[in-house]
Amino acid sequence: MTPKAPLILVVDDEVDILTLLEYNLEKAGFRVAKAKEGPEAIELATKRRPDLIVLDIMLPDMEGTEVLKRLKQSGETRHIPVIMLTAKGEEVDRIVGLELGAEDYITKPFSPRELILRIKTILKRLSTTTTDSSLLDHRGITIDRDRRKVWVKKKEVTLTNTEFELLTALAGARGRVLTRDMLLEKIWQNAYVTPRTVDTHIRRLRAKLGRAGRYIETVRGVGYRFEAS
Repeated sequence: MTPKAPLILVVDDEVDILTLLEYNLEKAGFRVAKAKEGPEAIELATKRRPDLIVLDIMLPDMEGTEVLKRLKQSGETRHIPVIMLTAKGEEVDRIVGLELGAEDYITKPFSPRELILRIKTILKRLSTTTTDSSLLDHRGITIDRDRRKVWVKKKEVTLTNTEFELLTALAGARGRVLTRDMLLEKIWQNAYVTPRTVDTHIRRLRAKLGRAGRYIETVRGVGYRFEAS
């Protein structure tokens, strides 16, 4: 039986963009669901569980950041990766989106080809299974790679896919410095993401880990290192 193609939910109030993305995504082999409003997007995401969501920040009834916040607060949708669509110059909105758990963002006007590349990069990264030991344990932080779960002192911590990949990469290289470029290549595969994005995700990851976040050390001007002992 042939597996179903990945389902992409596109959320934008501009009909032209919905039509353009639907055509290009289907041509690239994806299935597509569409929504023009925030509540509709949340309902579709909950019912159909898409593999990825492309979400515009500027929606008429509910801001895209609010939609993202609600998706990440729900146990049914929090693990769905989200790419935000933003207008050029909306740096604050982009940072807020990343803080709330978006995997990536792309500014309008954009190339459908570039967006599809980013979608494929994220889906490939999430589908890649590691051959390393499933469990990593260090000073109260337990990482289950197979189940993609993290606990701090036996209390589960909910991370986005990108946060989980960052923590796993750093913990797996315990004691060694991973430069921002190395993390960009490993986590984002250099998909048009700036080093500042790494810093934003690290900051959010530390906050979620609480006091255990101090084990992720900053090597000024270079990158990050997970405490060796």
